Amino acid sequence: MTQQLPQVPSTEPELAGVRNFRDVGGLPTVDGGSVRFGRLFRSGHLAHATEEDAAFLSTLGLHTIFDFRNHADRKVEGADVELPGVRNVNIPLNDPADGKEFWKLVSTGELEQLRAALGDGKAAGRMSDSYRKMIVERTAEHSRILHAMAEDSIPALMHCAAGKDRAGLSIAISLLAVGVEREAIEADYVKSNDPHRRYKVRRSSTAADAMSPEVMELLSPLFDARLEYLRAAFETMEQTWGTVESYLSDGLKISPETRERLRERLVVVG
Repeated sequence: MTQQLPQVPSTEPELAGVRNFRDVGGLPTVDGGSVRFGRLFRSGHLAHATEEDAAFLSTLGLHTIFDFRNHADRKVEGADVELPGVRNVNIPLNDPADGKEFWKLVSTGELEQLRAALGDGKAAGRMSDSYRKMIVERTAEHSRILHAMAEDSIPALMHCAAGKDRAGLSIAISLLAVGVEREAIEADYVKSNDPHRRYKVRRSSTAADAMSPEVMELLSPLFDARLEYLRAAFETMEQTWGTVESYLSDGLKISPETRERLRERLVVVG
């Protein structure tokens, strides 16, 4: 039997070294329930967590931290902070070589190069394509995440680098699996655009215009949480499997019994 916890909103701190942290508790389900507070969290990476950040995270009673960064990400940012008694599970949701030259361009490219690579909707198109690709190519990983949570991995925290794309999509899939309303999923997703949550853009280019308004505008689609990206993922589920339900059952191999265990762990009935 899942332990019944008080349904009170958890405080959302502004952590010093962790971006985009939040509890997804309170989101409504289609059958009148809501996601339990204190069960599922999301954030950017934990590699730069301060002692105070780690102390706060240690109060959450986490069972598992899911880190969706690949080896290249972890090499640049570092490994997550270790929290006593918490299991760290790394499940890369993209390949280190995928887009390596592109992201090098984002970091060091000159203005004309960025215009050619990112202008005229190319940057936003690339982001939507990446979401579609994760839906089709990462079914085993997303299945593993849901099965783990149904078994023993809650309370859980999911993160990638910025906490908006790989983590954002995994959170969305988890919420779909327990019947959260799609509008509520989208509303949570775009919270990653709030100024205090956004990933800080850093460039190694030494050009005078390296951080100019035009450069920032060109880069913006890469660092935004845009509904068109998440909706591209939802559309791909339906185009490939017919319905979201079929995506969950046939694509991710999530049985009704597994979904019910997930609901018991994550949802309080209204």
